[in-house]
Amino acid sequence: MSSDEKPVLIAYDGSDHAKNAIEQAGAELRTPRQAVVVAAYEPLGSFPFWGGPTGLVPDELFDEVRREALKTADEGAELASAAGFDASSSAREGDRSWETILDAAKEIDAGMIVLGSHGRGSVGSAVLGSVATALAQHAHLPVMICRPADGG
Repeated sequence: MSSDEKPVLIAYDGSDHAKNAIEQAGAELRTPRQAVVVAAYEPLGSFPFWGGPTGLVPDELFDEVRREALKTADEGAELASAAGFDASSSAREGDRSWETILDAAKEIDAGMIVLGSHGRGSVGSAVLGSVATALAQHAHLPVMICRPADGG
């Protein structure tokens, strides 16, 4: 199967940048095409201030974070469907968003990763954003990084 026949993984966080990336991908890629919209989120246990001195996080909070990630992924899949993709959604938990996205891309045998750039990472990633920079550096498949609609 050629890479343009494989599914597209769309990294989606609910931001205007991510929404714009879906629109751009729909306009520029051959559709209809299968797409999996992934909302990557970090586990609450990685934030030491949750739960006070014991570091314990109530199960309800974990559940709420997962529900919100699923809701975000579902929203992205609706947008991707409207943009011409045959879209499904997935929420993935991981310590680093870019690694979580790469793992999901490998799992679905994606032909491409699509994401919007926030451009708010560290100095070395100020132009693209930290997740976009890491994906561009570490992915072994094409990565479509979409600029904001306002050119910012």
